[in-house]
Parts: sequence; C-alpha cells; structure tokens
Amino acid sequence: MASPAARDLSSARETIYQAISSIRLIDPHTHINPHQPASSTLADILGYHYYTELVHSAGMPRLEIEQPGISPRELVGRMVHGLGNITNTANYHWLLQICREFFDFTDDAITPDNWETLYDAAEAKMGKANWAQTVLDHSNVEAVFLTNDFDDALEGFDSSTYIPCLRTDDLVFHLAQPKVRQRLEACSGIALDGSLGSLRAALEQRFEHFVAKGARACAISIPPGFSPQMVSDGRAQRALDHLLENGPQSEAAQIDAMSRRVFWTLAELCDQYGLPFDLMIGVNRGVYPGGVYQGQDLYDSRVSLIQYRELFNAFPQVKFPISVLASVTNQELVSYSWIFPNVLTNGHWWYSNTPSFIHRDAAARLEAVPRNKQIAYYSDAYKLEFVLPKFDMYRRVLSRVLADEFVGENRWSEEKAIELGRQVLRGNVDEVFRSPLIVDESANASSSGTAAAPVAVLHTTTPGQANEDLGFEDDQSELSAFLESDGDDESDDGYKTVDDDTDQTVGPEMGTVRDVEEATVGSLDPLPSAEEIDAAEMLDVELMETQALDATPLDTEIDGLPLDVGDLLGEASDNPLGPDAPNSTIQMLSGDSAFAPDEESMLLSPDPLTGELQFPVSDEEKKKDDESDDGFGQGVFKK
Repeated sequence: MASPAARDLSSARETIYQAISSIRLIDPHTHINPHQPASSTLADILGYHYYTELVHSAGMPRLEIEQPGISPRELVGRMVHGLGNITNTANYHWLLQICREFFDFTDDAITPDNWETLYDAAEAKMGKANWAQTVLDHSNVEAVFLTNDFDDALEGFDSSTYIPCLRTDDLVFHLAQPKVRQRLEACSGIALDGSLGSLRAALEQRFEHFVAKGARACAISIPPGFSPQMVSDGRAQRALDHLLENGPQSEAAQIDAMSRRVFWTLAELCDQYGLPFDLMIGVNRGVYPGGVYQGQDLYDSRVSLIQYRELFNAFPQVKFPISVLASVTNQELVSYSWIFPNVLTNGHWWYSNTPSFIHRDAAARLEAVPRNKQIAYYSDAYKLEFVLPKFDMYRRVLSRVLADEFVGENRWSEEKAIELGRQVLRGNVDEVFRSPLIVDESANASSSGTAAAPVAVLHTTTPGQANEDLGFEDDQSELSAFLESDGDDESDDGYKTVDDDTDQTVGPEMGTVRDVEEATVGSLDPLPSAEEIDAAEMLDVELMETQALDATPLDTEIDGLPLDVGDLLGEASDNPLGPDAPNSTIQMLSGDSAFAPDEESMLLSPDPLTGELQFPVSDEEKKKDDESDDGFGQGVFKK
C-alpha cells in the first residue's frame, strides 16, 4: 500500500500533467511539409524512420521494406509482421496512441489479424476535409516550425500556422557541388562570380527572403568534427577558388575552410536579422550504409561544445538553441547554458528522445539552467499525427520531474511548478523565437545583380503583440500571462524572466533598446545641451554642471630632480662598441653571477613522472634537492 507521501506525489503528478496538457503549443522544430502536413494512409505513419529502423534491426530485410513500387497497403501488411519485436519501445507506444486518438482503435496491439480494419478506418479519417487542422486542434497545437531548404519559395501555405525556418546544411557543407551553387544563384538572383562578396550577397538575399516570409529561425545539423571559426578573406578566397575549380573532388582542407567561412557568415546574418541560430550537434552520417532510409546515422561521443567557444564569444547577441544528439552530451550542454547567456537548451533530440533519457536530462536542466533559457521539447515530426504522442510522452516525464523534485523535494506549490512547466513548454518559445526584422523585398530589387541594402521595418512588441502579428491570439501567450502577474500572486517564486537588453521593447515607434542606442548615440554631442536631451526623450540622462580641469595640483606631485639611471645611452667614452651604442657593462645585483648559455643548458626535457618540460638539473643541484627533501619523498624540482 502506498504511503501518504507517495499518494500526494502521485496526485501532484496528475494535477501538473493535466494543467500543462491544456497549454496550446507551438512546436519549434519539425520536418513537416506544409503542402501535405498530415498523413494520407497508415503507410505514412508506419513509414516513419523510427519504425523502419527498428523492424529492420529486429530482422526484416531492407528490400522488403524499401522495395521499389510497393503500394502503401502492401508496405503496412509487411511491416505489421515486424511490429511484434518492438512492442516494448517508446516508439511503438507513439504508434498505438496515434491509432487510439485519431482512428478509434481499441485493441492492445496491431497484429496481422486486425491491421486491415485499422488501415481502412485510418484512410477514411484522413480523407476528410481539413484533416490537418483536425489533427492540430485535437493535439492542442497552434503552430509548427518547418525545415525549409534555402531555395524554398515559401508560398502556398499559411505561415502563421506553418512557420518557416531556414535550413542551411547544404550551404555550409555542400557548396563544392555545382548543383548547390546553381540553386543559390537561381533563387537569389545573384550571379556567383567567384568572389566572396557575391557569395555573401546571395546568402544575405536568402535571409531577406525568409524573414519577409515569416521565418523565425535559422538551423543546421552539424557533424561532430566541425569547429566554427572565422576564416580570413585571403584563406577563404583560396578555398573558394579551389572549390570552383575542383568541385566535389576538392581537398578536404579546402572544403572545411569554406564550410567554416560560410557558417560564420550565417552567424553574422543571424545577428544582423535577429534570428536565433538552432544548432543540432553531433550526427555522423552514413555510419551504417546498409540501413534503411534515414536509418544510417549515429552520434559520436567525441563531440564537445568546446569547439564552439569562439562562436559563442563572438556573437553575444545571437541566441543559440542547442540540441545534442545523445544524452551523454547533456551535462556539457547544461554547463554551457549555465555560463553563456546566449546558449539555450533545446529539446531532446533523436537517440535521447526516450523517457528514461528525457527524465535525467530534463531534471538536470531544470535544476541548473535559468528557467528562461530552456526550450523544453520539439517533436521533430514528419507528419502532424506524431506531434501529439511525442509531446505527451514529454509532458508525462516533465510532470514527474516537477512533482518529485520541485513539489516533493523543494516544497513548491503545485501552481508554482505548473508555471515553470508552462514557461519551458510555451512561454520561452514565444520569447526566443520572436518575429525578427520584417524586410521589404520589393525595395531590394537590383538591376546590377547584387544585393541592395535591406529596407527593414522593426517588429518590436511585447510577447502578446508578437503573437497577434503571427495570427495568434494574445491570450494564448502563456509567458505573457506569467509576466503580467509580476510576482504578485502567491505562486510567484521570486524569479523574474529577464531578457537581454537588446530585446527589451521601449516603444512601438522606437523599437528595442539596441535600436534606440543605434539611432541616438551618433546624434548627441559629447556634452549635449538640456534642450538636446529633452528632444531625445532620454529620461534617464541628467545634465550636470562641469568645470575646466585644473592641472595646478599636479605640479606638486612632480619630482623636481630626475632619477639618475646611469649611462644607458652609451655616451661614455670607454664603450667598446662606440659612443652611439648602448652601454654593455651592466652591473650585477649582489649575489648574482653571469650566465653564459650553451647547448646543454637550453635543452628542455620532459619530467619522467608528469611529462612537464623542464631545464636540465646539474648534479650539484640534485644533491641540494635531496638534502631539502620534506620527509614525504617530495624534493624540490627545478622548472
């Protein structure tokens, strides 16, 4: 029989779960196609790479899964025979929950005996009008972020529900391929003439296009060996010349140099256009070439965020929501988010997206990382139906962590724990992924084929206003409600959600603090008049009385007699190097002796115990060291 304390925690878990399940979500990372966001048959669901990977791993031949020309119904009929081996996995639980929530499935398992009935029921549901919106509403999801190729026209869908995100993997890692450069030229309208200037102009045009179409982030998936660093113009130009001449056969060092230069340029453009830069770090592609489609990639534990220190330091105003592929890297991510203001924890990606890993990783983040720097979860879904079971899995784990660790251990109220859950699930998404500068593309047309300076209109609002501009209702901004309480209610924990000063709104006309500074710093005199200060409406500036600096008191501090330092200029007549040479006769201090370097004395050698490089020690010095032994076998070592 459970103890009263255990019953209380169980009750707290359920209360918290029900509360955070009512939050209308924005999913900050998916691979959904906005032109066909939901599934059309059960094959779209069972064809998700998690299931093809697992049944292939359990013994089903790859060709049986990926046979060319196979019909959707036939694929499901084959896959069902492999599902029995994966009923223990979290992924199978997602599958059952989808079938129960959306297709009225009531059996305990999907078997060879019932799959056809399920297939037909699912197809009938999916064929109804507005099926995608039905899935969104049933999942309590307001919007989802997309993963858009850099040459996506971003047309034909509602960008307030399907929010664009600029994916940049091809630009950074595959620029040596002529096809990628041709795509960049075609979509940007800028001829790549072999110069770094034309390349940057084309990249900037893509940012203008995406921001104008409602993009809220830039994103990239990065292999473990990549280290972002600034590459000089000369080195980058040599690398670009090499890539243009050799294409895919380019030397690895040249490709790496160009990748680092393009990546750095993207970070600069994120800074310029106010976009967060989502980094998904640590994936090795093609580890298992014999695997099914998208089932060939694995993580590498040798990855470290120390490789990104130069990037984080160079762009303090760019927010970097970071996903790590494996739970083993989570502690390092927590530490970097602990220290760097611009590093945020972002979701539970891929191989760490199972309840046991999520529980450990989420608890560590909630215990150590500032609450306004955590993007709790994203689905990474390819079809809308997967958003519900994935988020529900996370909500179950989050409820347990909040109940056990914060209500149980820290004696928080349930309301206080719910507010924290609300912030990391929705509020921080509103805050971190705000609308950036809105660019008027029509003003950037250039007949010369180069990018004109963007004409930008500041989108500067409170979180609730940002939602209105995206078509969201203000009362759906969970963080807005939390901030409006201003710590007055009993559940306030004394913490405030603080943004970087550059994100603080100072007025609908003036924009952010950063914008005001850029607009006013150059327009005021170093010593402005009171009228100038009043005209600038800078209320925190006060004009003080000034007086000329009186240097008279300094005269008393000056030594009347100069210090005699001897014949440093070699003016003495006995200088053997001549009257114009420095005097070479330097007097030794008491107890010092002359030092004449020779080959032996300048030879460094490693210490046999520590490996530390040391100068040689003479026999006489060794004898002195032995005599000064401290009794614990620790003599004095020369360094």
